[in-house]
Amino acid sequence: MANLMTLFRLIITFPTVVAILRGDLSIALVLAFLGSVSDAMDGLFARKNGRPNGIGKILDPYVDKVFALSILVALVATGMVSPIPVVLLLFRDLSVSFLRTVAAVQGVILEASLLGKVKTFLEFTSIIAVLGGLSVGNVLLWCAVLVSYMSVYEYIRSYLKASSGLNYP
Repeated sequence: MANLMTLFRLIITFPTVVAILRGDLSIALVLAFLGSVSDAMDGLFARKNGRPNGIGKILDPYVDKVFALSILVALVATGMVSPIPVVLLLFRDLSVSFLRTVAAVQGVILEASLLGKVKTFLEFTSIIAVLGGLSVGNVLLWCAVLVSYMSVYEYIRSYLKASSGLNYP
């Protein structure tokens, strides 16, 4: 069930972007809200049924990135958000994805960090706020950028610990 919720979020990404680009912000707001709720629900379903499965550990962070970054790019295209935080988030997400790929090649799965989850929550909340016409949305987006770069430290530390067996502060 958790993976179905994740796939739902992936499927509604394109209609959400189209709605934003067409100026149908109320439709985009509803879809973005549903996507955000699906992210929370897939985590709950995965934890309720024990640990998330292998595909879910890989699929969920990928879909989170596709969903959030696609919507943010559409918001940049319409002038609703600045491109600077979006480019910073894109760079961070690609860097963490690269690190996760390197780790996976070595047989190490890097699970989402707490700060990574907070970053995703802030991204989704900022998207909903911007689509809802709330000026706090751009502040939340910058908060997501700040937390996202703090989370990089956690991912690097987890990778170094898992790949070398050493404890890193």
